[in-house]
Amino acid sequence: MAEFSDALSVTASGLKAQSRRLRHLSENIANADTPGYHRKTVGFRTAFEATGAPGQVELTRVRLDPTEPKQIYDPANPLADESGHYAGSNVNLVIELADAREAQRSYEANLKMFEQTRQMAQSLFDLLRK
Repeated sequence: MAEFSDALSVTASGLKAQSRRLRHLSENIANADTPGYHRKTVGFRTAFEATGAPGQVELTRVRLDPTEPKQIYDPANPLADESGHYAGSNVNLVIELADAREAQRSYEANLKMFEQTRQMAQSLFDLLRK
């Protein structure tokens, strides 16, 4: 039975990590036109060191993308410098949408594994009751 609970906790950690990743991606997309906004990035690591549970994942610290923001020419903007430019954001919507699609698919895969593990455990309980 411990294997089922381990499998459920691993998939639950994957669901949690992907949902947090999607939250950061949606923040990036929402702030794509915000002047001076830096794209947030996250990574994954195993949580074994912290929890002792095998296979669980968690997000690493949120980091700001060091890529320089694009310079936008608009002399009428109050943020513009002497040359008429101001710093836009460094968010690339194509990359953000591709990452969001990947995170969504990973979330769906974890959800399917969670459901299959739950069904297997339920089938085992049904067999043991007979």
